[in-house]
Amino acid sequence: MRISELSRETGVPVATIKFYLREHLLPEGTKTSSTQAQYGEEHVSRLRMVRALIGPGGLTLNAVRRALAAIDDPPERPYDLIVAAGSAVSPPSAGADHTEAHALLAAWGVDPATDDCSTHDDLAVALQGLDAAGFTLVEGALEHYRAHMSEIARFEIDRVPTTSAAEAVRYVVLGTVLVEPVLLALRRLAHRELTQQRFGEAGA
Repeated sequence: MRISELSRETGVPVATIKFYLREHLLPEGTKTSSTQAQYGEEHVSRLRMVRALIGPGGLTLNAVRRALAAIDDPPERPYDLIVAAGSAVSPPSAGADHTEAHALLAAWGVDPATDDCSTHDDLAVALQGLDAAGFTLVEGALEHYRAHMSEIARFEIDRVPTTSAAEAVRYVVLGTVLVEPVLLALRRLAHRELTQQRFGEAGA
């Protein structure tokens, strides 16, 4: 298909497709002349993936590049794949103070010295944000959150495809990027539902 047909198939404007081509987010088509190229179903799939990562996934162009790199050139070890998927969503934060995060992990029986410290950045930054705002969680809140997140993670890891490495990589990376907004949306829905149950219907 020509680029105009690719645009109609995906609903992405031609100008945007050309931008993605220049940014190497989308592979080049097969040249048929100096100004024309043909595109296939792999371009349709890739384009839809890029749009999902930027739209619902909320990733920047650089983050999309990291996500696609993890899909195109995955690490061999499953653990490294999980780390790469997480880094695609939020890269390591230079200079993040891990003191509080490491103390919390140690209290949970995790030895920070034996783990990849860059994977602690998100938790460290989040805890610092709470401290900076002067917001104190109720006692046991973090342990409660961790227990439920562990159950969610177990459910997801148990369902990583084993048919091929490519499918496993795609599942982990896209599952990391695209499911996190779903989890946040469900949390907010639950807040509203429980508030209505406890305090009455909305607008009452």
